[in-house]
Amino acid sequence: MITRHFLSIPASADAPARRVHYRKCGQGPVLLLVHQSPRSSKEYETLMRAWGQHFTCIAPDSPGFGQSCPLIGEPDITDFARALHQFLDALGVKHCHAYGFHSGGIILAHALKQQPLRFAALAIGGYPSWTAEEMAMFGARYAVPFQPTSYGEHLTWVWNRVLEQSWFFPWFDVRDETRMRVAHADLARVQAIVMELLDAGDAYRLGYNAALQAAPWTPPVDATTSPVLISAYAGDPLQAHLDRLPPLPAMWRTNRAADPADHEADCLAFLLEHRGEDCPALAQDTDEGFVCVNGGMLHWKGTSGAAELVLHAPGAELAEPGPEQIAVDVPGHGLSDPADNLLATLESVRIAFGTNRIVLPPVPQGDADKLYPDLTPQRFGEHLARAWGISRAEALFRPWYAAQADAAIPVNQAAITPQAIALRTRARLRAGKAARQWHDALVKAQQ
Repeated sequence: MITRHFLSIPASADAPARRVHYRKCGQGPVLLLVHQSPRSSKEYETLMRAWGQHFTCIAPDSPGFGQSCPLIGEPDITDFARALHQFLDALGVKHCHAYGFHSGGIILAHALKQQPLRFAALAIGGYPSWTAEEMAMFGARYAVPFQPTSYGEHLTWVWNRVLEQSWFFPWFDVRDETRMRVAHADLARVQAIVMELLDAGDAYRLGYNAALQAAPWTPPVDATTSPVLISAYAGDPLQAHLDRLPPLPAMWRTNRAADPADHEADCLAFLLEHRGEDCPALAQDTDEGFVCVNGGMLHWKGTSGAAELVLHAPGAELAEPGPEQIAVDVPGHGLSDPADNLLATLESVRIAFGTNRIVLPPVPQGDADKLYPDLTPQRFGEHLARAWGISRAEALFRPWYAAQADAAIPVNQAAITPQAIALRTRARLRAGKAARQWHDALVKAQQ
């Protein structure tokens, strides 16, 4: 089972405290998994279940991605590498195996540069060796600013940006010569990456730019480092970069895999060649995290043992809890897994936390069939525009679909800023069909 946790990194002389979200699965020596940009640790869930048979897989969200706080300023690759060491230190892991794909591999390589013997073994999926011209091109065009606009036009861009990044590399260079062999229109995959970009917001540029502007690095041939495998599969645009690498130390080697499955098998075999230390007790925060109920993980925030368990409205997500309160993302909302019986699941959460009572939100006004339209991903991202339109209208009318004088509500300027609408849109997209499920459960609970 994959569990999820938060861990605070203490403040330092030049940086404030920040919070890291990480996933954990399996048993055995620790294997650190560092994701690519603009993804999150969620991209490794399938891999964690497979490799968890051999390792205790730990996959953090890199700073600024997923649910992890960003680094301050304009961090470079050394800052992201240093942040990885800070995470391991706070977690209580002194020595481990590691795997990273693309920009995740770049971060790990520079973490190795900082501490050459920290990893029992390091496997990298696709390691770039950019030319100066490529770095200049990527720096100017690859990671463009991503800011919400009043009417959601940015969502059209983000959907097509993610859709076409599997068609051409780089995504903005649309020519026959740049077509990719792995092109697809898998709506579930596109939606997953879009949601991760919505989580990161404009901070996605920081991780991308740090990796794209990182000078190609390999150690001198006589250097002593942990063992390293650089592997790339056919169809990965970085496979050609294997030919660009200079002579490598004796403990480094390269691998050309036939496909992604072979690449993962080769990396796992390499990692298993090298012994690791037993997994220590791992640190986690105690004021926010995830509780396992009926086989699902529910996100909570607050103080364990508080008097009240506070729940949010359908299609929303938890707010900051008050004193003596615990706030929870209702199943299927926010960061919580879905559940079949919401009321029974929430009662189990109440018992688990020892709270005295559950504070329910009011049932939203309006016709439930109209309040929660279908937001299933569509080929050209139309569902994103629909979610944005609803999230804007709900700040102007109640119910949101009744655009008429007698349904108008006072205008709250703070509620119609692009940033506020963006948060409500993301919450509504996360909830999807669970919003109607929660609405119906509320009606039942308050009858």
